[in-house]
Amino acid sequence: MARIAGVDLPRNKQARIALTYIFGIGQPRALKILDKANVAAYKKVQDLGEDEVNRIRQVIEDEGEVEGDLRKDVAMHIKRLIDIQSYRGLRHRRSLPVRGQRTHTNARTRKGPRKGTIAGKKKATAKT
Repeated sequence: MARIAGVDLPRNKQARIALTYIFGIGQPRALKILDKANVAAYKKVQDLGEDEVNRIRQVIEDEGEVEGDLRKDVAMHIKRLIDIQSYRGLRHRRSLPVRGQRTHTNARTRKGPRKGTIAGKKKATAKT
C-alpha cells in the first residue's frame, strides 16, 4: 500500500484518483504531479513501483503544502478572522454560512438540526 504525506492511498484506484485522497490535492493538481513524476495517470496504485511512488512523493514535497501543514494554515486564517472581529470571523464563530448565503430557509448543514418549537401556550385550567 502506497503511503504519501501520511495518507494511505487506496490500492484499487487509478493514481490520478488516489492522489485526491490527500488534503489539498484535487484532480487538476493530481494530473500535474503525475506528469512531473513521469507516472501514467491511469495506472492503478497497486501496479506502481517503489521508484514511481518515491518520485510522486518527491514532487509533492517540492510543490508545496498538503495535509497537516495546509490544515494548520487554514485554521490559522480562520482564527485570524475571528480575532480581528471581521464579519466573516463573526459568521465562523456563530457557525453560520460565511459567503453570503441566505439563512431564513436552508443552511441546515451549517446551522445543524432544527431546534423544535419552544413550549406553546399553557392550557387554560377549567373553572369549577
